[in-house]
Amino acid sequence: MINRAGSGTETWRVGVLFSRSGVMEVTETEHFFGTALAIQEINQGGGIRGREIEVVAYDPGSDPETYRKLADRLLTEDGISVIFGCSTSAARKAILPAIERRNGLLWYPSLYEGFEYSPNVIYTGASPNQNSFPLAEYLVRNYGRRVFLVGSDYVYPRESNRIMRDLIVAYGGEIAGELYVPMQASPPQLQAVLKEVREQQPDVLFSTVVGRPAQNFYRLYHDAGFDAAQMPIASLTIAEGEIREIGAEFCAGHITAATYFGSLDSNSNRTFVSNFHRLFGAARPISMWSAGAYAQVRLFALALEIAGTLDTQRLVDAALGLSFEAPEGSIRIDPENNHTWLTPRIGKVRRDGGFDIVWEAKSAVKPDPYLAVTPLGSRWISDGTLAS
Repeated sequence: MINRAGSGTETWRVGVLFSRSGVMEVTETEHFFGTALAIQEINQGGGIRGREIEVVAYDPGSDPETYRKLADRLLTEDGISVIFGCSTSAARKAILPAIERRNGLLWYPSLYEGFEYSPNVIYTGASPNQNSFPLAEYLVRNYGRRVFLVGSDYVYPRESNRIMRDLIVAYGGEIAGELYVPMQASPPQLQAVLKEVREQQPDVLFSTVVGRPAQNFYRLYHDAGFDAAQMPIASLTIAEGEIREIGAEFCAGHITAATYFGSLDSNSNRTFVSNFHRLFGAARPISMWSAGAYAQVRLFALALEIAGTLDTQRLVDAALGLSFEAPEGSIRIDPENNHTWLTPRIGKVRRDGGFDIVWEAKSAVKPDPYLAVTPLGSRWISDGTLAS
């Protein structure tokens, strides 16, 4: 499915750095599959300027230090300048110094906490204004004012919850509690969170727990007798693949804010779903992780066709402003900040493990990673803009 490393004399050699093992195995395997599908389609279509994409791929095992070492290896020993990789912010921040020092280019497909810019990164996942903003208002309006925050203890959850605290208050809500658990949180540690939730009786939970502990958290929540119809868990990261691992019966009624759901009804998504299932099997779930990774490779191909070189500066110059009809709809790389215009959506988990889309913006929203347009004193309206 992906060409492995060879001489590379007549190919475009790129690196792929997604974990196929460890705590982030489910999410990053989907990133890997989306990347693989895009590369196969490009190569079968004749490549780029008559040259196929050739991949050097490694499994960092969900460990940031291993990410750092493998990024260094790609950029030095393997002679790679373009890397598709990382899901967590911990992994991205671990390799960013090497990317910048050696003038490489990272294509990063995951949503993240914002407040970052690098000329050596193309950010194709959602910024906080493309998921947290509409989710905060939706939760307060539809479930109640009291929101409990829980997260894994690293940079992304802490920063995302900091943003969510401000948003909830701006929309007239209040924070009922805030707790963090280790990246490898045990069931007893998660049960301690649920004990606090029961004592505080919030209207809704906002969870930034990730990886296997997130899967356990949903099961334990169900087993503790909490009712998702009355007090759901809302997330930015729980998608179709995680739901299959958890069990749809444990997830029905919970909420996710994302820019893509596999249930989207559009020509571009139907084509993507058909091609994905043909390559990986009809049982393989499709989510924002695979769709986002797929779309960024197709954007890279458009940029490379223009630039005709893997030189970082020329490739970035070609990429800025490019648009693509992705599985989620039209997306575009913003020339002001290297982030991507995306369409915010909110989905509720069905009993079959898919999502009913309960809200979506009318069009793609400009990325605002530094939250220059704040929600304080404003409200999010149905077309995805802020109004006083």
